[in-house]
Amino acid sequence: MSFLVGLESYAALLCYLIGAALSTGAGLWVASFGDRDRPDRGAVIAACTAMGIWCVVSLAFAPGEPAIEIAATARNLALIAVIFRLFSADGRDESLKPTRPVILSLALVQLMQPVLLFVNAQAGMIPEVAQIVFEVGTVLNMLVAIGALVLLHNLYAGAAASSRKIIRWSWIGLAGIFAFDLNLFTVAYLGGEFPAVLVSMRGLAGGLMVGLLALGANSANASLQFRPSRAVTFQTLSLLVIGSYLLVMVLVTRSLALLGGDIARASQIVFIILAGVAAILWLPSERLRAWLRVTATKHLFQHRYDYREEWLRFTRTIGRGSNANASFYERAVKAIADITDSPAGLLLEPNEEAQLELTARWNWTTIEVPAAAGDYGLSGLLEQHNHILDLDEVRRGTDHHGELKHVPKWLCEAEDAWAVVPLIHFDRLVGTIVLARPRIERGLDWEDFDLLRVVGQQLASYLAEQAGQQALMDASRFDEFNRRMAFVMHDIKNLASQISLLSGNAQKHADNPDFRADMLVTLRNSSEKLNSLLARLSRYGPGQTNEVREVDLAKIAGGIAKRFKSVHPVTLTRADPVQVLADGESLEQALIHLVQNAVDASDPSSQVFISVAADGLRGQIDVVDAGAGMSPEFVRGSLFKPFVSSKQGGFGIGAFEAREMIKAMGGRLNVESREGVGTRFNITLPVPEAAKLLEKREPSNEQEIA
Repeated sequence: MSFLVGLESYAALLCYLIGAALSTGAGLWVASFGDRDRPDRGAVIAACTAMGIWCVVSLAFAPGEPAIEIAATARNLALIAVIFRLFSADGRDESLKPTRPVILSLALVQLMQPVLLFVNAQAGMIPEVAQIVFEVGTVLNMLVAIGALVLLHNLYAGAAASSRKIIRWSWIGLAGIFAFDLNLFTVAYLGGEFPAVLVSMRGLAGGLMVGLLALGANSANASLQFRPSRAVTFQTLSLLVIGSYLLVMVLVTRSLALLGGDIARASQIVFIILAGVAAILWLPSERLRAWLRVTATKHLFQHRYDYREEWLRFTRTIGRGSNANASFYERAVKAIADITDSPAGLLLEPNEEAQLELTARWNWTTIEVPAAAGDYGLSGLLEQHNHILDLDEVRRGTDHHGELKHVPKWLCEAEDAWAVVPLIHFDRLVGTIVLARPRIERGLDWEDFDLLRVVGQQLASYLAEQAGQQALMDASRFDEFNRRMAFVMHDIKNLASQISLLSGNAQKHADNPDFRADMLVTLRNSSEKLNSLLARLSRYGPGQTNEVREVDLAKIAGGIAKRFKSVHPVTLTRADPVQVLADGESLEQALIHLVQNAVDASDPSSQVFISVAADGLRGQIDVVDAGAGMSPEFVRGSLFKPFVSSKQGGFGIGAFEAREMIKAMGGRLNVESREGVGTRFNITLPVPEAAKLLEKREPSNEQEIA
C-alpha cells in the first residue's frame, strides 16, 4: 500500500512540475509573440503567471495547506479576468453589460475561499466545523466552475463567425480548466474527500489548457483547427456513453448504500443485475451505434458525410464482395445502401419495353416485387429528371414532376421502402436502387440527394460496363459459331469448285480412260471430305488441332498435287524426304486452302508449283503461283483478316484458317507476293529432332532463371 502511495506522490509531483513549466513557457511566449493590441493580452499573461505560481506552491506545500488554496483563488480570479477581456476582444464589452455583474459575482464567490480558510484555521479542530467548511468550499468551487462555463458558452454561441476563429483556442483552454475543476469538486462533494488521482492530474491539466490559452493569444493561429476523424469521434462518443453508464451505476449504488442494512445490499444487487442486463442488450446494438453516428454527424460536423471515406468504401464494395457468394449486382445495391445506413435494397433494371424488373435484392427477402415492378412512365420520368424519389413524400401526396401517378402501388404499400435512386448513364436510365428505411429513422435532405445522385451516376457506369462486357461475350460466342460455319462453307465451296471443274472437263475428256480414273479418285476424295466436315466442325478455330505426330511432308504434298491434277495444272517440283511434327489432317486442310487460292488467282493454263525441302531444323513446303499477286498493303492488313477477300464471292477465311492451323502445330506461314508477278506461300514446321532439343533446353533455362 505504501508503495502505491509513493507512486501517486511521485506522479503528482511530476504533473505539477510539468504544469509549472508549461505555464511559465506559455506566459513567456505570450509576452514575446502574442498580439500586443489584444485586450486580453495582460489578463492572459497574468493567468499564465498565476497558474505557474499555483503549481509551484502545490509542489512546495502539502495538500490542503492554506497557501495552495490562496494560490488557487488567485489563479481562478485571473482566469475570470481573461473571460471578461475575451468579451472585449470580441467587441461586445459595451453591448453585453449584463455579463459584468456575473463576472463580479463569480469573483466574490471565489473570494469567499479565504474566508473559509480563516474559519477553518480558527475552528478546524472541531470535526463538524471542518466538514461544513469542506462541503461549503467544494460547493463554492463548483459554482465558480459552472458560472465560468455558462459565460464561456454565451461568449462562443453569440460570437460572429470571424470572432469565433480569434477566440476559439482561448475558449477551449478556459473551458477545459473549469470543466476539470467541476468534475473534481463534484466527485469530492459526493465522495466526502478529494480523489487523489484527479488532484494529482490537476497541475498537468492546467498547464496543458494554459498552453491552448497562449496559442489563442496570437491571431496567426486563428486558422488552426482541430478536426478529428469521424471514426475517432464515434469511438469517443461510445466511450463517453460507456463512461456515463458506469458513472450512473456508481452514483446509484452509492446512493442505495445510504439506506443501510439488508435493504441496501438487496437493492444494490437488484440494480446491478438490471443494469448488467440492460448493458448486454443495449450497448452492442446496431440501433445504438446508428444513433451515435446520427447524433455526432448532426451536432459535431458541418457535413453529414465524410465524402472521402464514403467514396473509398463505395469503391471497395464494388471492387470485391464482402463474401464469396455476393454477385456484382448485390454489391451494387450494398454500395449505395451503406451510404445511408439502409439495411436492405433492391436493384430494378428496365427491360426492352422500358418496364422496370427486379434484377437483384440485398438483405430484403421479405418484400414481394411483381414481375413488372414499374411501368415505362416511371422509367421515363426518372430518366428525364434524374429525380430521387422520397417515398415518404410520395405517401404524403407531394408531387414534384408528376411521379404520383407512376409510382407503383406495391412500393407505396411497403412501409420499409424509403427512397428510389435512379442510375443514369449518358442521359439513359440503366437501373434504379430502392433503399430500405434506416434503423434510425430520419428524412432525406439536400446532402443525401447530392451524394446519392453522384454515386448513382458512377454506379450506372459500372452497370453499363458490365452490360457491355456481357454483350461482347455473347457476340464473341456468336462470332465463333459463325466463323466455324464460314469455315465449313469455305470447305464446301472448294469442293464444289473442284467438282464443277471436273464436270466441265468430263465433257471434253470423257472418252479418255486416264481422265476417268483421275475423276473417280477426285470424286471419292470429295465424298470423303464432305463426310468428314461435321466430325471436323468442333475443332475449327484458332489453336484447335489433333495431337501432333511425325508426318511425311512429301507424301502429303504429293497427295495434294494428285488431287488437283484433274482440276488445274499443279506440279510437285521437289519432294525431299522430311519428317515433321504436325497434325496430318489439319496440315492437309491448310495446304488445300493455299493451293485452292493459288488456283483461283492463276489463269487456267498457268502452273501452280509445290515443293518440299528441309534445312536441318525445319521442314518447308512452298506453294508458288504466277497469278495476279497482292499488294504489300493487302498482305499486311487484309490477307489474314477474317471475312476480307479480294476474290469475287470469296469468304476471306482460307488464308486465315491456314495460318491458325499451322500456328497451332508450332509452325509458321509466311507469304511473299508482287502484283502482276505472283505469290509464294511458305510453311515451316519443326522436325522431331529439333523439337526434342528445344524440350531439353527449356527446363535448363528455367533452372538458370530460378
